[in-house]
Amino acid sequence: MAKKTVADINVKGKKVLMRVDFNVPLDKAQNITNDNRIVQALPTIKHVLDKGASLILMSHLGRPEGAPDPKYSMAPVAKRLGELLKKPVQFVNDCVGPEVKAKAAALKPGDVLVLENVRFHAEEVIKDKAAKEDPALRKAKDDFAKQIADLADIYVDDAFGTAHRDNASMYTVPCMMKDKPRVSGFLIEKELKFLGDTVEHPEKPFVAILGGAKVSDKLKVIENLMKKVDTILIGGGMAYTFFKAQGKTIGDSLCEDDFVQSALGLLDQAKKIGCKILLPVDTVVGKEFKADTQSKVVEGNIESGWQGLDIGPKTRKLFADTLKGAKTIIWNGPMGVFEMEQFAAGTKAVAQAVVDATSKGARSVIGGGDSASAIMQMGMADKVSHISTGGGASLEFLEGKKFKCLDILEEK
Repeated sequence: MAKKTVADINVKGKKVLMRVDFNVPLDKAQNITNDNRIVQALPTIKHVLDKGASLILMSHLGRPEGAPDPKYSMAPVAKRLGELLKKPVQFVNDCVGPEVKAKAAALKPGDVLVLENVRFHAEEVIKDKAAKEDPALRKAKDDFAKQIADLADIYVDDAFGTAHRDNASMYTVPCMMKDKPRVSGFLIEKELKFLGDTVEHPEKPFVAILGGAKVSDKLKVIENLMKKVDTILIGGGMAYTFFKAQGKTIGDSLCEDDFVQSALGLLDQAKKIGCKILLPVDTVVGKEFKADTQSKVVEGNIESGWQGLDIGPKTRKLFADTLKGAKTIIWNGPMGVFEMEQFAAGTKAVAQAVVDATSKGARSVIGGGDSASAIMQMGMADKVSHISTGGGASLEFLEGKKFKCLDILEEK
């Protein structure tokens, strides 16, 4: 999926509309607690400005209910962006309407305008399926998107975190700009390179590490990856559904009973195609789901009154040994309840093993979400090849899904 980027077109003197993922965490006083998503977009932003264009930025923030809500305003984002760029950044308190149109029209080369949260309008999140079935919804979504599309001469998508959604700003807006250049930013380019190339053209041995709470979230990922990888390491809460499928007792551990048969089917399928699935051989169990609960390590069955909360020391060694010889690694999901220090050792051990393999030449891709948070918390972010900016998006990408908002961007 080699898409044209903003570097492949002439932006001088043009107005560039860029969809970014500025969905940053805010505290109660509206202070940004982590500006990583803004920082990640800076290379594309600076390129556009350096090449003599003016820039209009749009994003969502949080989950407002389709109406203005001060606690989800993009105003703090505009302020922080100005600080990072060391230049004034304009802000307008809507994303459509006469004031927005006038401010966009008045932009000079080098100017930056941040639009208010696109999700302050219900039209932004109308699903395309619903719009197809209801002409009134289709018209509302199209009218909203056209107002934004008319603001600029060029569309740039640099929001991988929402690339799996058919929101108006992600898909309908660029559809309305079909006669204008539609390209990716450098962040999307990087995501496609690392996630796409890693999965499609891996150097072997290729190991996938999958964790997190629910096996239902990862079924399609496992199904897709088992055709490409040599080994899948499974940890986290999802492991206990597999244990139950194997006939083991799991005490009070998390389990999705509706997916026990699916888990068993995946184990059989993997065996048939020669993909090794490694499950934990020991488990750190706790009496309760809390930080200071009584805990112990068990092998095999987990008795009633106890719940699995992390992989055990033998599993940590098994997983680390498996990763030693890997040339390609994908990791999505923690090995345990890493937010609690008592149950963080498994995730830390796997993170260290991924870092060690990377230092010896392996390509390592961390697939967003909790595994990305974990590796950042551990101060290892700069020791892996790539950390994806999209949790849900990277997961769907690993499932092999197509993203129509990326499909409509121009090919190289």
